[in-house]
Amino acid sequence: MSLLYEGKAKRIFSTAQSDVLRIEYKDEVTAGNGAKKDFIEGKGRLNNQITSRIFSLIQDRDINSHFIEQLSETEQLVKSVDIIPLEVVVRNIAAGSITKRLGFDKGHKFESPLVEFFYKNDDLNDPLITEDHIQLLNIASKDEIEKLKDAAITINSVLLELMDDMDLRLVDFKIEFGRSTNGQILLADEISPDTCRIWDKYSDTNFDKDVYREDTGSIIDTYQTFLNKLEEL
Repeated sequence: MSLLYEGKAKRIFSTAQSDVLRIEYKDEVTAGNGAKKDFIEGKGRLNNQITSRIFSLIQDRDINSHFIEQLSETEQLVKSVDIIPLEVVVRNIAAGSITKRLGFDKGHKFESPLVEFFYKNDDLNDPLITEDHIQLLNIASKDEIEKLKDAAITINSVLLELMDDMDLRLVDFKIEFGRSTNGQILLADEISPDTCRIWDKYSDTNFDKDVYREDTGSIIDTYQTFLNKLEEL
């Protein structure tokens, strides 16, 4: 198995099967596009277990993803996909960048989920882009953009249910998609407190990476509590 890619949070390796990859989650945490970075023992284990559990739960609800199985505490097997260079963000409640961009008060609940696209390009600092930009950049066709939006809204509905069952509120999240070897668009990357903003239903306490961004608590304790809730479902 050879190392194909190493990012901020994961290493990706080839396997004996050309269409299957092994992902290893790292004990690193970053914020602000890498401006803040730390090694935190145990974080990779938690992100892998949380993502594996969530992907299994949503696959039971007919959402197709690249996930195959969890191999170990820090590893999983996935289908090989060509990642579409977009971060698809779904917002249910105003928080984070949208409060600065558009002036919404933090905690403002949107009448319906808002879907935004960000261009995955570190040199450009992952800018917000329009659907026309996506087509001009040849990232995805008009048809594919609609599929991405529909999939994101469906995933949001399932995640809202899961979070509600855990007495949590799903504020927003970002997901990525990839094209499989046969051209199918699949949910990829991860779904975890690293990629979601999650609040306690009653106290609005954070169950996500904001505890690290804002130095308000232990990311290990927060993620472990989240995993405990998830395993009870």
